[in-house]
Amino acid sequence: MSEFLDRILKSTREELSARKQRVPAAALERPASRPGGERFREALSRPGMSLIAEIKRASPSKGDLRPDLDPGALAADYEAGGAAAVSILTEGCYFKGSLTDLEQARAACTLPLLRKDFIIDGYQLREAVAAGADAVLLIVAALEDSLLASLYQEARKAGLECLVEVHDCREMERALAVGPAVIGINNRDLHSFEVDLATTLNLIKLVPDDVVVVSESGIGGAVDVCRLGYAGVDAILVGEALMRSSSPGDMIRQLLSS
Repeated sequence: MSEFLDRILKSTREELSARKQRVPAAALERPASRPGGERFREALSRPGMSLIAEIKRASPSKGDLRPDLDPGALAADYEAGGAAAVSILTEGCYFKGSLTDLEQARAACTLPLLRKDFIIDGYQLREAVAAGADAVLLIVAALEDSLLASLYQEARKAGLECLVEVHDCREMERALAVGPAVIGINNRDLHSFEVDLATTLNLIKLVPDDVVVVSESGIGGAVDVCRLGYAGVDAILVGEALMRSSSPGDMIRQLLSS
């Protein structure tokens, strides 16, 4: 585990403990009706390249990305632009996100929503359901095998799909052991923070044909989309480039028309 990831997980455990004190798990209300996580997977399985558009207030390396962020308005713009799903970063200490951002996105658009956070406890799955998420991120590098498997099973029972994220061959082997329907390949090295699309191009060869593949990080233009599509990638997750764009909806249209 990288030192950076270790620091985030320590912060996550501290924040999680405080939230559990404020709102017990039994007090988290499940929506009366919700479509379920299948629609997240289905949205990424359609013919052609699908795009998950991310809402991210800040990053540890780049600082604030969009100080005037309105999660609801941005989610609506993403939907109008043709995004297949929306990812909302809810981690507070390093990325300045919150579950309120997810709730505002849920109120403003009909797309499947991914809670992108450092999930280490079943309580966070209940939070995701209560806030209106359809899917959650499970980062293999952050989880022991037994916890990865139990969180995956608990999420599926709760009606959430899982984007199981890997960075290398060993993590891919561990991810596939839980039988995921959706694999995310992160092109960012957790130690050097360098981004290389070759990570996806190499690791996709290990993924069974019936598993949806999402390429994450470092996708900024049409050339990148074409390279990934040719390699068999089903969907891309785009965050920083959209957050810095003056017209995110138009940028989505451009990326998807390549």
